Amino acid sequence: MSSTDFDFLHGTWRISHRRLKQRLVGSEDWEEFGSQMECRPILGGSGNMDEGLLPALGCWGGAIRLHDAATDLWKIYWMTSLGSAIDPPVTGSFTGGVGEFYGPDTEGGVPVLVRFRWQDITATSATWIQAMSTDDGQTWETNWIMNFTRI
Repeated sequence: MSSTDFDFLHGTWRISHRRLKQRLVGSEDWEEFGSQMECRPILGGSGNMDEGLLPALGCWGGAIRLHDAATDLWKIYWMTSLGSAIDPPVTGSFTGGVGEFYGPDTEGGVPVLVRFRWQDITATSATWIQAMSTDDGQTWETNWIMNFTRI
């Protein structure tokens, strides 16, 4: 674990999205769409930032990832051009090539625990999976999968 954990993400990516149309209602109706994003280091390499247009959602989206050297943990903040706020962070680290990051949030007014997972990371591809839990992590609903391919 270190401030270089997310260096694999620097550059430009084509992303295939698969996202549940409705969350936390037992839906199995997925939508699929594509996008592109670019990621670059910030703060002398102790973090990074990405952004890209999400045409299917009608907005720009982006993340800021910051490494805390004292705890060796990452905080990831998500934001879109649809709102004026940054979502609460998820916090975590990489173990065995898989990154897991957790944090409290709300979905449709319901308190949830959010999990971001980075896996299947190579020099030219990676997968990000978002899941939410309404029971403090006992059960999870995967609601968004992004497959990244380096351009």
